[in-house]
Amino acid sequence: MKRWLAGFISLALSAAALAQVSRQVSQPGPQIKAPGYKVEQLVKPSAFHGVHGLTFDANGNLYAGSVVGESIYRVDIATGKTETVVGPPEGMADDLVFMPDGTLVWTSINQSVVRARKGNGPIRVIGDKLPGANSINYRKSDGRLYMGQVFAGDGLWELDPTGAKPPRNILKDIGGLNGFEIGSDGWIYGPLWFKKQVVKINPDTGELKVIADGFGTPAAANFDSKGNLYVDDTARGELVRVDVKTGTKTVVAKLKTSLDNLAIDSHDRIFVSNMADNGIQEVNVQTGKSRQVVKGSLAIPVGLAAAADGNHDRIYVADIFAIRAVDGNTGQVTDIERSHAAGAHIEYPIGVSANDKHVLVISGGEVQEFGRSDQKFIKEWKGVGASGAVELDNGDLLVVQGTALIRVDSKGDKKQIAKDLGQIQGVAVKGNDVYVADLVGGQIVRVKLDSGEKKTIATGLKLPMNIALTSEGRILTIEFGKRVLVSVDPQSGSVADLASNLPIGLHGVARPDLPVGLAIGPSGAIYIASDIENSIYKLTKQ
Repeated sequence: MKRWLAGFISLALSAAALAQVSRQVSQPGPQIKAPGYKVEQLVKPSAFHGVHGLTFDANGNLYAGSVVGESIYRVDIATGKTETVVGPPEGMADDLVFMPDGTLVWTSINQSVVRARKGNGPIRVIGDKLPGANSINYRKSDGRLYMGQVFAGDGLWELDPTGAKPPRNILKDIGGLNGFEIGSDGWIYGPLWFKKQVVKINPDTGELKVIADGFGTPAAANFDSKGNLYVDDTARGELVRVDVKTGTKTVVAKLKTSLDNLAIDSHDRIFVSNMADNGIQEVNVQTGKSRQVVKGSLAIPVGLAAAADGNHDRIYVADIFAIRAVDGNTGQVTDIERSHAAGAHIEYPIGVSANDKHVLVISGGEVQEFGRSDQKFIKEWKGVGASGAVELDNGDLLVVQGTALIRVDSKGDKKQIAKDLGQIQGVAVKGNDVYVADLVGGQIVRVKLDSGEKKTIATGLKLPMNIALTSEGRILTIEFGKRVLVSVDPQSGSVADLASNLPIGLHGVARPDLPVGLAIGPSGAIYIASDIENSIYKLTKQ
């Protein structure tokens, strides 16, 4: 997960912005509050919220970890049914492994912590202050536990499974040791994400040897019972068998990009996780064919935009691990670009906007532009620190930069339009009027594009996130603190509820790195993304 921490925006919020909301939704789906609307689920829910590490327990049960979902799941490999074993926030798991005594150990990468739990016992921290705690495995011969530090750090460590002794650093600056295995010779075999190599490391001496190179981005490596080493290449979407003696590589299966981890069970069946697909596949290395154990249409939809596509709406989705398009009539989902794919321009998109010609994607503080007609990448604005962006009529960008609005022209020159607008969590433009939602201040503010003049339109909103403008001139926003979609009169500031019981708020707090997707299509339909369900709802007037 390249630049995982940088992919999410770190913003200082007041206590008000961290107000808790219930993680549970009393009834499935939004409940209509205004007469004349109907609601339908355009894109169906899926399990996980991005899926990463995989491991089997002694009984052959498959476990999967999620970073954004902050959960560990048990997966039925026959039916694809999932259940949560450890929930948020302690369940954040980039990688995980079962020790010989049945203790489950996992890495909470964004929390810089390694945790352990035996059975249903208490969760213990066995390593902390380890930025980028990523890959984890143990040596069967002596039970010694090792951890790879990637992205926010770079190193190999030995951990005490009891947590009594402090972590011991073995190597530093090795190139990002991602998901690894320990061979029968006691050496660590694994991929160096940034060096595009597979290496072996003697954890006793720190000696490192390159086995094979020339990968796109190798993400994980595992041995089967016959000593064959399998590596998944996330950039190329390949499962590769590597001869550890000669370094010879053989592609045994072509899969989709955004692969992350793999696990091999006691019958040598290989299972691979895919972040963008929110899924797990079983791969037959003899035929190259795969069976989808579980899969989602969306990974984690957090940003929506809508534009006309013939006689129906086309919805664009910032889906954390991909940028996607959805048919507003059928709900069919297609990829525009996936994270970590070879040649990909996006990292972890959290925002999107669209007009007749272009789609703008906000990812890692940068803005990427794609053509609407062919969905191909056009250009990129780097170093703008964007958490939101829309294209103006003349092709300039209006960028949300912290608490300010910045105008960026075709040459990259910047001009501040307005500042001190609070914690902006949504921007929409109509002519010379720019509307922003202030998450912390609980208000909607109108800014004149030409002069920067500010006027508060509505106040007293509970954590408003995102903005969309109706053809009748009303302002829609989501009150995250109430899980309600509201309509605001821009003249009087009066607020009316349109729909309640929105299935939003994955972690029960308003997080700027996980906004709520809201868009209005040219048809007048309203689209809302659920980060809890990984679904999209469509509200239409009758």
